[in-house]
Amino acid sequence: MSTVIYDKFELPEKIKVDEETSTSARFVAEPFERGLGHTLGNSLRRILLTSIEAPAIISFAIEGIPHEYMAVEGIVEDLTNIILNLKGALLRKLPTNHVPNSKDQKIISKILVVTQEDLGQKGQKVITLGNLIHTGDFDVVNPDLPIFTVTKPFNRKIDLKVSIGRGYVPSERHLIGQHGVNEVVIDSIYSPVRLVNYFIEDTRVGQDTDFDRLILEVKTDGRISPREAVSFAAKIIAQHLSVFEGLDQHDISFEEVKTPIDEDKDELMQKLVLGINEIELSVRSTNCLNGAHIETIGELVVMAEPKLLQFRNFGKKSLNEIKAKLSEMGLSLGMDLARFGITSDNVKDKIKEYLEEQKGIMA
Repeated sequence: MSTVIYDKFELPEKIKVDEETSTSARFVAEPFERGLGHTLGNSLRRILLTSIEAPAIISFAIEGIPHEYMAVEGIVEDLTNIILNLKGALLRKLPTNHVPNSKDQKIISKILVVTQEDLGQKGQKVITLGNLIHTGDFDVVNPDLPIFTVTKPFNRKIDLKVSIGRGYVPSERHLIGQHGVNEVVIDSIYSPVRLVNYFIEDTRVGQDTDFDRLILEVKTDGRISPREAVSFAAKIIAQHLSVFEGLDQHDISFEEVKTPIDEDKDELMQKLVLGINEIELSVRSTNCLNGAHIETIGELVVMAEPKLLQFRNFGKKSLNEIKAKLSEMGLSLGMDLARFGITSDNVKDKIKEYLEEQKGIMA
C-alpha cells in the first residue's frame, strides 16, 4: 500500500482551561486551520448534548399506591408532584460495564419509617433524596433535594429503579424488565450536560492571522465534570470516525515542515541546555550561580537582574561578567521566551524534554 504525504496541519499543543468550577469550564484550543474550528466545535457540542451517559431514576414505587393519579395518605404532595421532584434527582456513577436501559437496572429499596417524634413541633417532616438513597452504587449529588413532605407517622417501602442512559427518554420508551405491581415509570433526563456554547475567533501563527481559535463553554449538572464530558465526547467522535478508515486505499502521513520559529527554537535550545560550567566564567561567578542552584544557561537567562543580585555573594562585578558572556552568545538576562513556550516556571522541564528528544533522535 502506497503512502500519500499531506502538508502539515496546524494543531494545538495543549488545551487551555479557564474559569473552571466543578460544573462549568471554558476550554480554549488554538490554532486550527481555517474552518476546522467550526467543524470541531459543532461536532463536540452535538455529542456533548446528546451522547454523554449518566444515571437517572426511571421508575418508583410506594407500597400500597397502585398508580400515579392518586393522593397518598400522610403525604402533602400528590404523586404528580413527587414525580416532578424525582426528575430532579442527580446521581453520579461513571458507567464502566452496562447495557443502557435494560439489563443494568438497579433497584434501590428503602423502608421509610417516620415516627411522631420525627414530625416534631411543626407536625411534618420533609423527606429528601438523601433519605431515600443509601447505597454505594451511586453518589447522590443533591441529597438535600425535597421529594415529599410527611404529616403523620409513616411506614412504607419505597423502591427506586435507576438505569444509565443517554439524552432524554420519555416514560413510554423505557425498557422495564419485570414491572412491579405499584411501579410508576417516569420520564428520565440522563444527559448531565446542561449547556454548551462554542465561539470561533481569529488567531495568529507567525505572520498569518487566518487561523481559528476554538472557545468551548460547557456547563454540567454535577453528575460529571466539564473535563470528563469533553474528554468523553472526543473519544465518542473518534470511535465513530474510525469506521471510515476501512475505506482507505493508501496510508497517509503528514509532512512536518520546520517553520522559522522552529529553527529559531532549535538554535536557542542548543544554547540554553549548556551547563554553567561549560562557559568561560570566573570561579567566583560560577560558584555564585552554583550556590543559587542555577545549573544551565536557560535557567540563567529567564532570571531578571534584580533577582540575580539578591543571591548571596553576588555583586556587580559578577553581574557585568555574566552579562558580557551572555551578550557574546546573543543572549541576555530577563529574556522573554514565551513564544517558545518557555517560562521561569517550566524552563527546567523544557530543557529536560529537549535533551530527551535529542537522545531519541541520536538513537
